[in-house]
Amino acid sequence: CARCGTAISDMEIATEGYQELTHRAVYVRFPLKGKDNEFLLVWTTTPWTLTSNTAVAVHPDYMYVKVKNDDSIYYLAKNLLRVLKGKYEVMAEIPGRELLDLIYEGPFDYLPVQKNVIHKVIPWEEISESEGTGLVHIAPGCGKEDFALGKEFKLATIAPLDELGYYLNGFDWLSGRNVNEVTDAIIEDLQKRGILYGVEDYTHRYPVCWRCDSELIFRLVDEWYISMDTLRYEIAEVAKKVERWIPEWGLERELDWLKNMADWCISKKRYWGLALPIWECTCGYFTVIGSKEELKQRAVEGWEEFEKYTPHRPWIDKIKVKCEKCGRLISRIPDVGNPWLDAGIVPYSTLRPPEHMHDIYKGYPYDKSYWAEWFPADFITECFPGQFRNWFYAILTMSTVLENRPPFKVLLGHALVRDEHGEEMHKSKGNAIWFDEAAEKMGADVMRWMFAKHNPVQNLNFGYGPAEEIKRTLLTLWNVYSFFVTYANIDNFNPSGKEISKANLTKLDRWILSRTNSLIKNCDYHYNDYDVASVVKEVENYFDELSNWYLRRNRRRFWKSENDIDKETAYLVLYNCLLSLVKIISPIVPFWTEEMYQNLVRSVNHDAPLSIHLCDFPEADESMIDQKLEEEITLVRKIVSLGRSARNKVNIKVRQPLEEIFIHIPEEKYLDEQSTSAILDELNIKKAKFINDPSELYSYSLNPKYDRIGPKYGPMARKIGDWIKNLDADEIQKFLKTGQLKCTLEDSLIEISNEDVEIKKQERQNLVVAEESGLIIAISTLITEELEAEGLVRELIHKIQLMRKEADFNLTDRIKIYYKTSDKLKNAINKNLDYLKNETLAVEVVEDTNTGEIQKELEINGISALVSLIRVKK
Repeated sequence: CARCGTAISDMEIATEGYQELTHRAVYVRFPLKGKDNEFLLVWTTTPWTLTSNTAVAVHPDYMYVKVKNDDSIYYLAKNLLRVLKGKYEVMAEIPGRELLDLIYEGPFDYLPVQKNVIHKVIPWEEISESEGTGLVHIAPGCGKEDFALGKEFKLATIAPLDELGYYLNGFDWLSGRNVNEVTDAIIEDLQKRGILYGVEDYTHRYPVCWRCDSELIFRLVDEWYISMDTLRYEIAEVAKKVERWIPEWGLERELDWLKNMADWCISKKRYWGLALPIWECTCGYFTVIGSKEELKQRAVEGWEEFEKYTPHRPWIDKIKVKCEKCGRLISRIPDVGNPWLDAGIVPYSTLRPPEHMHDIYKGYPYDKSYWAEWFPADFITECFPGQFRNWFYAILTMSTVLENRPPFKVLLGHALVRDEHGEEMHKSKGNAIWFDEAAEKMGADVMRWMFAKHNPVQNLNFGYGPAEEIKRTLLTLWNVYSFFVTYANIDNFNPSGKEISKANLTKLDRWILSRTNSLIKNCDYHYNDYDVASVVKEVENYFDELSNWYLRRNRRRFWKSENDIDKETAYLVLYNCLLSLVKIISPIVPFWTEEMYQNLVRSVNHDAPLSIHLCDFPEADESMIDQKLEEEITLVRKIVSLGRSARNKVNIKVRQPLEEIFIHIPEEKYLDEQSTSAILDELNIKKAKFINDPSELYSYSLNPKYDRIGPKYGPMARKIGDWIKNLDADEIQKFLKTGQLKCTLEDSLIEISNEDVEIKKQERQNLVVAEESGLIIAISTLITEELEAEGLVRELIHKIQLMRKEADFNLTDRIKIYYKTSDKLKNAINKNLDYLKNETLAVEVVEDTNTGEIQKELEINGISALVSLIRVKK
């Protein structure tokens, strides 16, 4: 990059992408030697490279023309004559191959660097007839394809620029000028010398710097390489010995890279970095120093100063050694190492025994015993789009050469992070999110959960929208934790020294403890399988079970005033669940779980580990896992979910009691009285009926298919159709079971099968049905006066609870309720008075007006009510 100096390889250009840029394209006259006033008409979009031109390329199979235009003769592609200005005359058509080896004068032959360069026409089959002139200017020192052609045709190679994009000495008036500032000056120079034919703006895709978005220039330099001719095959065999690649196709991706890659460029033209330990002599001989000790032995001067500092520039450049071939004093090459060279050697260069073990491992680093205890790594991870050709490749190469075995056991390659719309993040685009900003706005743990939840093989769409969804998910756990802490403080509950007694467990307790231990078991497996996304999936499901089933079904155990064994058991079970859960997720959300651990554990037990991250991962108690019970509660929750769906179909709130639910369970699964009671309680239904035949829930009718009956019975089809339409319920049920019906019409036996009729079913009157995977439920929608009255009171209770919250009453505050409303709601209150008082912690409900501590005009299912609340002093 001529702006920021970033060195970018061809591979990085291919992966980092291009931008649409507009350049000054020039048409230049290259005079043919030995021919008067005849020119090759050459086109380029990079005028700065004309200084280094050594050839012109033509397509050997294209047809070119010799054209007279403005008293000059030009050669260009026949299909590109449109670029000429003014009138022209085609003098001859010439195949491209007949132009080969023509000699011409270069556009900058007066430059010192062009001395003795012979310019000729060469063949190139990559030339396009859609743009330019069909004659392409070739500068081997200024482009990848040009350089390849230069090697193929033994062209002179002129590299014009230094590492900052300034012209080198030998370029006359251009020397010392930056490549980004010379386009207009070069065009002016071409104009003055009479070889400029024309200029136009040209928009095309052009490589840009990934760091600063400036356009890139090609710079030809000498680099140092490691030959991969035979080593690539050795690395491939080592890669195959890696125990596991995640995803599995990662190995194939790595092998494909090894198969097609060129020699490994290990040098960089920078100042800072890993100083390459190569000392090169002007005689052509070079030596590679293998260690600090060897360098000390070989150093002729500079060692004393170097020894005080790190092995980097400028200190290492003070050292000179003798050339083993000619005896001259030689210096280190100025190059530093490619960063991946440094990254690849990490497993062999950084692991040292701790200070207190120096007496044991006295020979380190030459004694490898300590290092061998830790090698290879159990697990490494990085982004796979680029690292198959960078770090994964570098670390495998080093390990192959040094140990001939894999440097890691398991590798996980993950995809890219995009914005929440799936687009690449760029600062210039305005959609980049910086870490500090994200950590401040959404929280580090939310970010971690988002990453952990995602399938690493797919790109992650990261942003504040997805973060809000994560927050809502995690809020479920926080609400459970908050509930526990609130009521535990109210009741002065302390778990220290207390254990759960199995004899005191309810069915719901046994279920949630079973689910907790199943969660521990499953998550332990997924963690060991490096499958964190499955951990998150399991945990999020458990959040719902803990919050929306166990806790909600158990609230009254915590609310009741007496601190009996049952209440203590409920606290111990919930405490056990919370503690196991936060330990399970602590590797994913370390900060949040640490806060909960300190409050749940350290605040009551100072002998506990100082941090949750010093605790052991929980172990599953297999004796607590009851798979049959878990399946039963799963079935119960499915029935409840279907019941709510049925209510939604007819827009009946759950607070409105209903009379009956009908349940058909496939495979004859059994639900006991407790599970049935839970279903009724959750759905606010009075009774349940289990049915074997789901057809009881529907009424059926049959419609004749005349396209079937007509061909079979001819003129009798209409009468048969009328007979089918008028079948009674018993006859229809018989047909549904057997699939056949017979009757006699006009002395003829009529036989009807399933193919002859269309069966229509409809939910029975006052029923609404919902089903899923063979599980079918139906609820009665008939609402009696008694049911309506109870529904009104339940709605009133809901509104009063909201008033309590708005008035900031404590959860245990007793209240008086004052109300004024219509007779309908008043009668409903009187019929359900005890229920109203119990649910709202009301000691008295009075039909009267009172401003109270909070007063509101409420609407209860369309009925107005003025309600006031007053706290009762203890």
